[in-house]
Amino acid sequence: MDAAKSAILIELAGPDAFAFRRMDAALFADRPHFRTEADGTYAGNRADLASVRYLLAWAPPPEIFAKLPALEVIFSLGAGVDHLLGAKNLPDLPIVRFVDPDLSARMREYVVWQVLHHHRQGVHYRRNQDANIWTDRFQPAARDVTVGVLGAGVLGLTAAAALVQLGFDVRVWSTSAKTINKVRSFAGREALPEFLAGTDIAVSLLPLTDDTTGLLDTHFIGQMRPDGPLGGPVLINAGRGGSQNEADIAAALRDGRLMGASLDVFQTEPLPADSPLWDCPNLVITPHAASVSDPRALVAGMLEQIAAYERGEPLPNLVDRRRGY
Repeated sequence: MDAAKSAILIELAGPDAFAFRRMDAALFADRPHFRTEADGTYAGNRADLASVRYLLAWAPPPEIFAKLPALEVIFSLGAGVDHLLGAKNLPDLPIVRFVDPDLSARMREYVVWQVLHHHRQGVHYRRNQDANIWTDRFQPAARDVTVGVLGAGVLGLTAAAALVQLGFDVRVWSTSAKTINKVRSFAGREALPEFLAGTDIAVSLLPLTDDTTGLLDTHFIGQMRPDGPLGGPVLINAGRGGSQNEADIAAALRDGRLMGASLDVFQTEPLPADSPLWDCPNLVITPHAASVSDPRALVAGMLEQIAAYERGEPLPNLVDRRRGY
């Protein structure tokens, strides 16, 4: 097919949909493109969907694939791909993950923000301010606090490097061992207990797979260091909501087994108004905003990859369906 006439469909859903509906058509240069509107209708001539070779999507409706007979490549609208791998009628086509310096920088900012918030007793001082109380609290040195990052992909390694620069003792856990300056690497499920036993603040940036579903539960919390310099363990999850057991986390916050937590992702989003998490002590809730995709960066990267693909070059950042990321 003539590359000049092949089109892109942006199937909008998920946390980044609002930003993408506002994106400038000029981002696509002369490339034909269509997108779903807020009501689910398509912007553009529906008949032209037959020319779509590339789909940019978060959680595409199962009926969309039958309307795209020329589809060749699926691009993820976000960093994760579980939303795509779980789609019904998903064709056996290449899926490309979104990897971009801007996305990594935003996640690095979020992780550093939340680690410092708990490390420097932010919850305590906020509570005292609300009660008009002036009371200091012990501040441990960063070198005495161990931050364990679960997930050693691009996002995890970028965050780990920033924490090293701040002076924290940093370790990572992943499926395979990594060689990282000033960072201790743990690999495989058998190494998880040792990893957690020395961890004061656990930061999960894990993808959602069969192995990670429900991982952040009572058993996980119970394996973290209970007597570290913060007075107890802290859990931060900016990976996937499906990896956490929210009832277990809420219970641990209420009885003190968790000293604090920050959650950016949830099993159900938006987080229901009646969720017991809302009024948990020492919990920071953010609305899946840790690392929102920049439409400009995503579209520019996708167009570069499409151009390279049409020149016969291999696609980067391909998803391994067997591994789930």
